[in-house]
Amino acid sequence: MKNNKTLKVIISLLVIFVIGGIFLTGYFVGKLTDNKLRLNINPDYIHKTELPELFESDLIKQVWSIINEDYVDIENIEKDELYYGALRGFVDGVGDPYTVFLDPPTTEEFEIQINGEFEGIGAEIAIRDGFTTVVSPIDSSPAERAGLEAGDKIISVDDEEVIGESIDSVARKIRGPRGTDVKLLIVRGDNEPMEIIITRDVIELKSVKWEYQDDQILYVELNAFGTDTMSLIQKMVNEVKNKPIKGMVLDMRNNPGGLLDSAINVSSLWLDGSVVVKEKFGDGTEELHVASTGTVFGDIPTVALINQGSASGAEIVAGALQDHGIAELIGKKTFGKGSVQVLKTLPDGSSVKVTVAKWLTPKDRVIDGEGINPDHEVEYTKEDVDNEVDPQLQKALDLLK
Repeated sequence: MKNNKTLKVIISLLVIFVIGGIFLTGYFVGKLTDNKLRLNINPDYIHKTELPELFESDLIKQVWSIINEDYVDIENIEKDELYYGALRGFVDGVGDPYTVFLDPPTTEEFEIQINGEFEGIGAEIAIRDGFTTVVSPIDSSPAERAGLEAGDKIISVDDEEVIGESIDSVARKIRGPRGTDVKLLIVRGDNEPMEIIITRDVIELKSVKWEYQDDQILYVELNAFGTDTMSLIQKMVNEVKNKPIKGMVLDMRNNPGGLLDSAINVSSLWLDGSVVVKEKFGDGTEELHVASTGTVFGDIPTVALINQGSASGAEIVAGALQDHGIAELIGKKTFGKGSVQVLKTLPDGSSVKVTVAKWLTPKDRVIDGEGINPDHEVEYTKEDVDNEVDPQLQKALDLLK
C-alpha cells in the first residue's frame, strides 16, 4: 500500500459536497439529472408564504435613513453589500450553520466548485461548537501539504479574526488565485494557537483511486462522491473484472461527502435493492433511498476505513454497509454531518442553501451530530505517520486475511 496514505492521519480531538478546493461552505446534497447537478430555480417563492406582520414594518427603512444621514463615511458604503448583508443576516438568524444565503458571486463560485476545476487550498470546513472547523483537507491538496488537519479550528485569516463569522464569509477570505499565500491561525486540540501558511493552487480531484494488490486484495480510495465517481468505478470494474479478488478495502477516510445519487450508486455495488438511507423531513415524513439491483461486489469480503474526516455521503455509505452487515468499519467515529441541503437559486443570481431533511441509516440511526461508530476503533497517531505505518489499514488487511 502506498506510503502517502499515511498523510491522511487525523490527530485532532474534534475534528461536508462538494469538493473543497476553494475551502468549501459546507456540505451540499444535489441530485443528478443527465449527469448535471439539478438546482432548484423558482422566482415565485415569495407567493408561497405570506410574510409575518413583523416584516411588514418600516424598521429597515428607518435603519437605512440613520445610516444614510449620520454615518461618517457614507460615500464609502456599497449599497449592494448592505443589501446582501441584510439578507445574509436574515438567513443566519435561523441558527443552522448549514442554512446560508449566498450572494450572486458566491453562488457562481459554488456551482463551479461542484462541477469543475478551481483554485484554492483544498479543504472542507463547517461550523462546529461555534468555530469554523476543518472537516478534512483534500488528499494531496495545498492544505494537506501545509499540515492542516481535520478538527483544526480557524481563529483568524491573514490576521483578521473570524470567530463568529459565517462559513461563506470565512471561505471568501481564504480562497484566492493560484500562487498566492493565505495565513491561517488555528487551534489544534488543547495546544497553543499556531500559524499555517498555505500557497493556493489549482485543485484537481479524482474522487476514486484504486490499486490491485499482489495478495488479491482490491484497495479502493474514495475521496468524495462527485460527478466522476461512477465513471471511475466503472473503469475500475472493467480493469479488475477478470482478476481474482479475495477481499476489498474501501477507504473513506477524510471523505467529506458529495452528491446523493453518487453515494447511493456506490452503496449499490454491495447492496441489492436494499435501503441505503432514509431522508426524514420536518413534517415527519420519510423518503427511502434504495440501492439498484445487481451488485458487483456483493460476494466479496469488504472492510471500510472511516475517521473524523468522513462526513455526509461517506457516513451514508458506511452506515448502510454496517446496518446490512456487508462490511465491518475500522478507524474512528465519523464527523456527524447528517443533514440535507438544497440550493434555491433566486432571480438575481443569489441563492439560499437550506437544510430540508436529516439522514437516518437503514436501522433508523441518526447521523447528524452523532456520527457512525466503527466496529473496530483503531488509532492513527503522529508517531505512526513518522514511522510510515498505517495501523487502521493493517487492521483491515488482517481482518480480510
